[in-house]
Amino acid sequence: MVTIDDVRRHALSLPRTTEGLVRDSVKFRIRSIVYAAISPDETIMGFGYPRDERDDLVASDPSKFLPPLKSDERFQWVRVRLAAIDEDEMRELVTDAWRMCVPKKVAAAYDEFGTEAPPV
Repeated sequence: MVTIDDVRRHALSLPRTTEGLVRDSVKFRIRSIVYAAISPDETIMGFGYPRDERDDLVASDPSKFLPPLKSDERFQWVRVRLAAIDEDEMRELVTDAWRMCVPKKVAAAYDEFGTEAPPV
C-alpha cells in the first residue's frame, strides 16, 4: 500500500515541486498549479490527468480509479485509492501529472538527467 510519505518523497524529488496544506489536504504543485493532492484521511490521491481520457481510465478499473469530485470536474483531474496501487504505479501517475505542469524542456531534462538541468 502506498502512503502519503511515499507520495511526498517522490513528488518532492521532481524539479520545481513545492508542498502545501490546503483545507487539510496535502497538495503538490508547480507554482500555483496543483498536480497531485492527498485527501485529509490519506486514502485518496487526486492527480492531473487529461480530461478527455479520464472517463476511460475510471471505467478501466472503477475499484481503483474515481472520477473527480463535482467541484473538480472542470479541471484535468482524477482520483485513485492509494491502497489499490503500488509504489511504481504511484510514481508513474505522479510523474505524468507533474509533466503536464512543467515546461517541456524541464520534463525533457528530467527524463534525460533525472534533474531540472544537465550536470555541469
